[in-house]
Amino acid sequence: MNDNIPNIINQDGVALYYAKAIPAEQLSHYYLELFNKISWEQEIVMMFGKEITPKRKVAFYSDPLISYTYSGKLKIGLPWSQELLVIKEMVESFTKVKYNACLLNLYHNGDESMGWHSDNEKEIIVNSSIASLSIGAERKFAFKHKTTKETVSLLLENGSLLEMKGAIQQNWWHALPKSKKIKAPRINLTFRQMIIK
Repeated sequence: MNDNIPNIINQDGVALYYAKAIPAEQLSHYYLELFNKISWEQEIVMMFGKEITPKRKVAFYSDPLISYTYSGKLKIGLPWSQELLVIKEMVESFTKVKYNACLLNLYHNGDESMGWHSDNEKEIIVNSSIASLSIGAERKFAFKHKTTKETVSLLLENGSLLEMKGAIQQNWWHALPKSKKIKAPRINLTFRQMIIK
């Protein structure tokens, strides 16, 4: 653990927050590159036995031979773009961890959200680091303990990095709540350590 960064959740896992992971002068460049050049697609998810199409868009990039199944759909990683590799190296310089995959989400405004969930798909290495980078609109992010129901919230700033590791996915849910006040888009990159099949 980085000794200078406090653990946000204090128990049953680790969550470290780096407010300025990307230099401010580079944020507009990376935002435009990702917004315009990532192969965004509309996701279809299964909820309560029905196919739902959320408004947010997604993309999945990775090293070769990596795939994962989310909500009954198989995702095969696209080859890294040069911009994503540069961003990945920046993230790895903070976490001191090497990642082999990245799931990206594009939230167009505060109406688009993510409910309580854990990133515990079987393809993700157990207790490994997941690094969540935020570019664009600031959004509230929340944790909820699965047993005690304790909640912890923080504001994810433009250019910030949230690293989750250890037993956090087993013990906590996390969510991105809706907010009518947010009118601008947010791009979220979650770098992961995944099993190579």
